[in-house]
Amino acid sequence: MGHRHRKNRTILTGFGDAFRGIWITFKEERHMQFHFAFAILVVLCAIFFNIAAWEWCVVLGCIALVFVTEIINTALENLCDTIEEQNNPLIRNAKDMAAGAVLVCAIVSVFVGLIIFIPKVEGLFRSEERRVGKECRV
Repeated sequence: MGHRHRKNRTILTGFGDAFRGIWITFKEERHMQFHFAFAILVVLCAIFFNIAAWEWCVVLGCIALVFVTEIINTALENLCDTIEEQNNPLIRNAKDMAAGAVLVCAIVSVFVGLIIFIPKVEGLFRSEERRVGKECRV
Protein backbone atom coordinates (compact mmCIF):
# COMPACT_ATOMS: atom_id res chain seq x y z
CA MET A 1 0.00 0.00 0.00
CA GLY A 2 2.07 3.29 -0.21
CA HIS A 3 5.34 3.99 1.55
CA ARG A 4 5.57 3.89 5.33
CA HIS A 5 6.99 6.92 7.08
CA ARG A 6 10.16 6.23 8.98
CA LYS A 7 10.58 7.80 12.39
CA ASN A 8 14.16 8.91 11.77
CA ARG A 9 13.43 11.16 8.82
CA THR A 10 15.28 14.39 8.20
CA ILE A 11 13.62 17.73 8.70
CA LEU A 12 13.89 18.39 4.98
CA THR A 13 12.10 15.13 4.20
CA GLY A 14 9.35 16.13 6.61
CA PHE A 15 8.96 19.52 4.93
CA GLY A 16 8.98 17.84 1.53
CA ASP A 17 6.17 15.53 2.61
CA ALA A 18 4.19 18.47 3.97
CA PHE A 19 4.56 20.49 0.76
CA ARG A 20 3.59 17.37 -1.22
CA GLY A 21 0.41 17.16 0.85
CA ILE A 22 -0.41 20.80 0.16
CA TRP A 23 0.29 20.31 -3.55
CA ILE A 24 -1.89 17.20 -3.75
CA THR A 25 -4.75 19.05 -2.07
CA PHE A 26 -4.38 22.00 -4.44
CA LYS A 27 -4.07 19.78 -7.50
CA GLU A 28 -6.94 17.42 -6.72
CA GLU A 29 -9.47 19.53 -4.81
CA ARG A 30 -11.56 22.02 -6.74
CA HIS A 31 -12.54 23.77 -3.51
CA MET A 32 -8.88 24.36 -2.61
CA GLN A 33 -8.34 25.93 -6.02
CA PHE A 34 -11.34 28.20 -5.39
CA HIS A 35 -10.03 29.14 -1.92
CA PHE A 36 -6.60 29.88 -3.41
CA ALA A 37 -8.03 32.10 -6.18
CA PHE A 38 -10.15 33.97 -3.65
CA ALA A 39 -7.13 34.37 -1.35
CA ILE A 40 -5.13 35.93 -4.20
CA LEU A 41 -8.00 38.38 -4.81
CA VAL A 42 -8.14 39.29 -1.12
CA VAL A 43 -4.36 39.81 -0.94
CA LEU A 44 -4.49 42.06 -4.02
CA CYS A 45 -7.29 44.09 -2.42
CA ALA A 46 -5.29 44.32 0.80
CA ILE A 47 -2.30 45.66 -1.12
CA PHE A 48 -4.48 48.12 -3.06
CA PHE A 49 -6.13 49.46 0.09
CA ASN A 50 -2.84 49.44 2.03
CA ILE A 51 -4.44 47.77 5.04
CA ALA A 52 -2.88 48.11 8.50
CA ALA A 53 -0.51 45.51 9.94
CA TRP A 54 -3.16 44.17 12.34
CA GLU A 55 -5.59 43.83 9.42
CA TRP A 56 -2.96 41.84 7.51
CA CYS A 57 -2.64 39.53 10.50
CA VAL A 58 -6.39 38.93 10.58
CA VAL A 59 -6.67 38.47 6.79
CA LEU A 60 -3.71 36.08 6.60
CA GLY A 61 -5.01 34.21 9.65
CA CYS A 62 -8.37 33.72 7.96
CA ILE A 63 -6.73 32.55 4.73
CA ALA A 64 -4.55 30.09 6.66
CA LEU A 65 -7.54 28.81 8.64
CA VAL A 66 -9.52 28.08 5.49
CA PHE A 67 -6.51 26.38 3.83
CA VAL A 68 -5.79 24.27 6.92
CA THR A 69 -9.38 23.12 7.33
CA GLU A 70 -9.58 22.26 3.62
CA ILE A 71 -6.37 20.21 3.85
CA ILE A 72 -7.63 18.39 6.95
CA ASN A 73 -11.00 17.81 5.29
CA THR A 74 -9.30 16.33 2.24
CA ALA A 75 -7.06 14.12 4.37
CA LEU A 76 -10.06 12.85 6.31
CA GLU A 77 -12.01 12.17 3.12
CA ASN A 78 -9.07 10.20 1.69
CA LEU A 79 -8.68 8.22 4.88
CA CYS A 80 -12.41 7.48 5.08
CA ASP A 81 -12.48 6.34 1.45
CA THR A 82 -9.57 4.00 2.18
CA ILE A 83 -11.17 2.53 5.30
CA GLU A 84 -14.67 2.00 3.99
CA GLU A 85 -15.71 1.76 0.36
CA GLN A 86 -19.30 0.85 1.17
CA ASN A 87 -21.94 3.35 2.18
CA ASN A 88 -21.39 3.82 5.91
CA PRO A 89 -23.51 6.44 7.71
CA LEU A 90 -20.79 7.16 10.28
CA ILE A 91 -18.19 7.71 7.57
CA ARG A 92 -20.62 10.00 5.76
CA ASN A 93 -21.22 11.94 8.98
CA ALA A 94 -17.48 12.35 9.56
CA LYS A 95 -16.95 13.62 6.02
CA ASP A 96 -19.90 16.01 6.26
CA MET A 97 -18.67 17.34 9.61
CA ALA A 98 -15.21 18.02 8.20
CA ALA A 99 -16.75 19.77 5.20
CA GLY A 100 -18.90 21.77 7.61
CA ALA A 101 -15.78 22.92 9.45
CA VAL A 102 -14.40 24.29 6.18
CA LEU A 103 -17.69 26.03 5.46
CA VAL A 104 -17.78 27.66 8.91
CA CYS A 105 -14.22 28.96 8.46
CA ALA A 106 -14.99 30.24 4.96
CA ILE A 107 -18.19 32.03 6.05
CA VAL A 108 -16.50 33.65 9.05
CA SER A 109 -13.61 34.69 6.78
CA VAL A 110 -16.04 36.36 4.38
CA PHE A 111 -17.57 38.34 7.25
CA VAL A 112 -14.11 39.33 8.50
CA GLY A 113 -13.24 40.47 4.98
CA LEU A 114 -16.43 42.52 4.77
CA ILE A 115 -15.68 44.17 8.13
CA ILE A 116 -12.18 45.09 6.96
CA PHE A 117 -12.83 46.03 3.33
CA ILE A 118 -16.27 47.71 3.28
CA PRO A 119 -14.98 50.82 5.10
CA LYS A 120 -12.03 50.95 2.69
CA VAL A 121 -14.33 50.81 -0.35
CA GLU A 122 -16.66 53.42 1.19
CA GLY A 123 -13.65 55.66 1.85
CA LEU A 124 -12.60 55.31 -1.76
CA PHE A 125 -16.05 56.45 -2.95
CA ARG A 126 -16.17 59.32 -0.41
CA SER A 127 -12.81 60.65 -1.56
CA GLU A 128 -13.95 60.35 -5.19
CA GLU A 129 -17.15 62.28 -4.38
CA ARG A 130 -15.10 65.04 -2.72
CA ARG A 131 -12.79 65.23 -5.75
CA VAL A 132 -15.71 65.44 -8.18
CA GLY A 133 -17.43 68.02 -5.97
CA LYS A 134 -14.35 70.26 -5.99
CA GLU A 135 -14.11 70.02 -9.78
CA CYS A 136 -17.76 71.07 -10.17
CA ARG A 137 -17.27 74.20 -8.03
CA VAL A 138 -14.28 75.43 -10.00
